[in-house]
Amino acid sequence: MKKLISVITPCYNEEGNIAAMVQSIGEIFEKLPQYTFEHVIIDNCSTDNTPDILRAITNDNKNVKVIFNERNFGWIRSPFYGLIQCHGDAVIFLASDFQDPPELITQFLEKWEEGYKIVIGIKQQSKENKLMFGVRKFFYNLLARASDGEPTIKNFTGFGLYDQKFISIIRKLDYQYPYLRGLVSELGFRRFEIPYVQQQRSAGKTSANFFKLYDAAMLGFTSHSKLPLRLSAFIGFFSSILSLLVAVGYFIYKLLFWDWFEVGLAPLVIGVFFFASVQLFFIGIIGEYIGSINTEVRKRPLVIERERINFDK
Repeated sequence: MKKLISVITPCYNEEGNIAAMVQSIGEIFEKLPQYTFEHVIIDNCSTDNTPDILRAITNDNKNVKVIFNERNFGWIRSPFYGLIQCHGDAVIFLASDFQDPPELITQFLEKWEEGYKIVIGIKQQSKENKLMFGVRKFFYNLLARASDGEPTIKNFTGFGLYDQKFISIIRKLDYQYPYLRGLVSELGFRRFEIPYVQQQRSAGKTSANFFKLYDAAMLGFTSHSKLPLRLSAFIGFFSSILSLLVAVGYFIYKLLFWDWFEVGLAPLVIGVFFFASVQLFFIGIIGEYIGSINTEVRKRPLVIERERINFDK
């Protein structure tokens, strides 16, 4: 009996890419007759012509299955929800913008057949903006060093193959805002990493702005590291010691040079503003952790579906 391979593609406003992506996946599996496949696409309430294109595709291609979300549930929850809806023997996560090369699917499957439960692509280089790539690389390195337990994977976006055993485990997790990249390293499955060069988007503009990138970064830290909280404690402790030493130094200096030494307002103003800024910064860090806890305890659904197409085939 042939093994079923599920390919999950999240999309939002990808009218310029989605049809070509479906065609590309179909051509790849035409060369892999030993497998059957399904291409699951989860549309995060696109506002362009993407839904119409998907409906036309599903009329002619029953291997393509589509989930339409009731609204935009964000780029963290919607892709994860689509991933756990797949029931193939292996599930391949692939974005719709062609930045991650679909051609690696063949190598993913080869390594999976060798016994690896997870086979992932690792960005060695990127043709995107060099500054953005550098910022991302810095974040991945920082999070890997700060992670509790097993370090998170550097330069990993989620692109890869996941055995159904891994999918069945994350399906049982009750996370409201799951960080897939961290779960891959945290759960400890045997994995193989394949380097690749990330391409520029084939068409359209990315929906990833500063706030979305910041949200993903904070999710990584709050999910897999206590370093910011411990750092606030350390800085608070050493700042208090420093303040005490400065105060004692000023007091002694005043006693020795009482007649002509004036403390002035400048040290007081600088000190107040410095410690106020430090306090506000770490209050913000604590707020991120509290916000993460608040998200988890509300127990709302990851996604509310509007419609499914071809899932009964």
